[in-house]
Amino acid sequence: MLIDPNKCVACANCIPVCPMGAIYVDPEINRATIDRDECVECGTCFRMSGEHLNPTMVRTFRKLAKVFRFRFEPEPDVCPTSAFVMDELEWPRIARRVFSDPLVEHKSTGIHGRGTEEVKTNDVAHRVEVGEVGYVIEFGRPGVGVRFHHIQTMTRALARLGVTFEAKNPITHLMLDKSTGDLKEDLLDEKILSAIVEIKTRVDMVQPVLDTVAEVAKHIDTVIAVGVSTRCDERGEDTELAPVLEELGYSFVRAKTNMGLGRVTNVQAKEEVSDEYAAPVR
Repeated sequence: MLIDPNKCVACANCIPVCPMGAIYVDPEINRATIDRDECVECGTCFRMSGEHLNPTMVRTFRKLAKVFRFRFEPEPDVCPTSAFVMDELEWPRIARRVFSDPLVEHKSTGIHGRGTEEVKTNDVAHRVEVGEVGYVIEFGRPGVGVRFHHIQTMTRALARLGVTFEAKNPITHLMLDKSTGDLKEDLLDEKILSAIVEIKTRVDMVQPVLDTVAEVAKHIDTVIAVGVSTRCDERGEDTELAPVLEELGYSFVRAKTNMGLGRVTNVQAKEEVSDEYAAPVR
């Protein structure tokens, strides 16, 4: 993201809008400036309300206001001169926008935001089957963010346990080698708003995985959240994961239930419907 210095009037309205605190007013040039290293290209500042007032007129009024001691400030969360410019990004910086801007689609998965449905649609997607355990490890938050080398620290540790990385996940898509958890080297210092790593294991691996995540998290400078899930049996019961979590001292709830509405998962029924509405041959 860029700020056009010819339009900016240093009103500072954009500073509280930035979720990463990457915008500040540079006193030497009296213009708002973006810390490019901290900016995650989320587009929040670009999408703030904008007016197209003449910059020279706004600066003149602000100077007069200062001299005569009366206030002349644009409304909060409004850029009076629409000074933000969304620049054309190249690899690897464009990865920041892909992982941080909720309006951008991940080409590897076709999903916006962080690029994964996680296990929200597991009832129809079958990412995690009965007897398997799925994990979502979320890195970063607004105000914190995360760099890819921090994510790699975790993926390398998990790879050493022999976990299976979810194929339909953007982080997995960026791996050079799933057996080592190594990410593309030119990405490692790029900073993003947040990302999710998805893995699955057998039930007997739950404790090693959770212990590893907890230990590695101590050495990573970001916020990490972990979700653990499994597929209930045909009676809707979880007889495998729940006892393990209880023994490890974790409390848990059934956080999400997905009915799969809108998707036909019964292949035979789908074929019968197709035959019923098929056009007659003449």
